Amino acid sequence: MEVDLSVIRDQRGDLVVAELGKHLPFVARRMYSLVRVPEGEARGGHAHKELEQLLFVLHGALDLVLDDGVTKQRVRLDDPEKAIYLRPMVWRELEHFAPGTVCVVLASEVYDESDYLR
Repeated sequence: MEVDLSVIRDQRGDLVVAELGKHLPFVARRMYSLVRVPEGEARGGHAHKELEQLLFVLHGALDLVLDDGVTKQRVRLDDPEKAIYLRPMVWRELEHFAPGTVCVVLASEVYDESDYLR
């Protein structure tokens, strides 16, 4: 599900905001970023049993391929004002990273290998 983040603009630049309850439907217990992904490499390749995530790019672009078992879709993330909410049991692949892409992921839980479906 695509989420439009709030933006506050003025002469000093843009402030992009993700707020708990408004943009983030869970309490974030973990944050990580994907950086310096080599050309041609992909990330993801899994689903989560329980974990919820909000994913967005701060800089650059990538393709996000999502499959919930019924619908498969490809989303191009190239705007820091747009985020994608990933609910549990949705397979994800992150592909075609533009050089210099910085992708941030907010997660509802700390890392737990047993939550992964690979």
